[in-house]
Amino acid sequence: MVSEIEKLLNNYRAWLKDKTTLRQVNSTWVEITTPYLDRHNDALQIYARRENGGFVLTDDSYTIHDLEASGCNLHTEKRQDLLKMALSGFGVRLNNEALEVVASPVTFPLRKHSLIQAMLAVNDLFYLAKPMVESLFYEDVIAWLDANEIRYTPKAKFNGTSGYDHLFDFVIPKSRRQPERILQAITRPTRDAAQSLIHAWTDTRQVRTPESRAYAVLNDTESAIPGGVMDAFRNYAIQPVPWGDRAQVVTELAA
Repeated sequence: MVSEIEKLLNNYRAWLKDKTTLRQVNSTWVEITTPYLDRHNDALQIYARRENGGFVLTDDSYTIHDLEASGCNLHTEKRQDLLKMALSGFGVRLNNEALEVVASPVTFPLRKHSLIQAMLAVNDLFYLAKPMVESLFYEDVIAWLDANEIRYTPKAKFNGTSGYDHLFDFVIPKSRRQPERILQAITRPTRDAAQSLIHAWTDTRQVRTPESRAYAVLNDTESAIPGGVMDAFRNYAIQPVPWGDRAQVVTELAA
């Protein structure tokens, strides 16, 4: 058994060596292309240069810039804290927007591995983990409401005609010009998510004032919202608000 595992490890080392390529970028930096793939199935690349008898290794800001280009804003305080916490587990520092480590000739293999693992972990943390994505979109909606001075009560629970409670993300109280408005932030506007909100609103609206309105704030930064989802909301008197069109409802929500 030991000899079999040792053979597999040797094969892994050979694969890692064969699939790693180097390119001199300029007089200072060397590009290292690794066999590890990002979410685009592209090989991860890092860059190395000499410094004070050792080496600096960096992703040249690729990880963060790629996430931002995909619509994931990392510049809020909460997200910066999450980012730094993820990096600290690998001993990786943040230099402006670049992930970076310092290595000696002895620690070079380990530090290179740590940087690669940190790049993969940060990508997974912010882009792939469903609970994290939902939390971050909810945070985006809060920041938008606050920036537009839209007053609201978060996480309001109403009892429906069925006797079951329903939790809504935000409730904007009635004003002299507008009725009560209920908002639900939906990270992935799927058919199931639409049916869930439709059921909650249908069960709840009969015990609210007749003028109450419901809004579904829909995340369209990752993919287009299916037309059937938009139609379903409208059919049940829920106004769909794609995130890209949110400016259109600011006036009626702030009133």
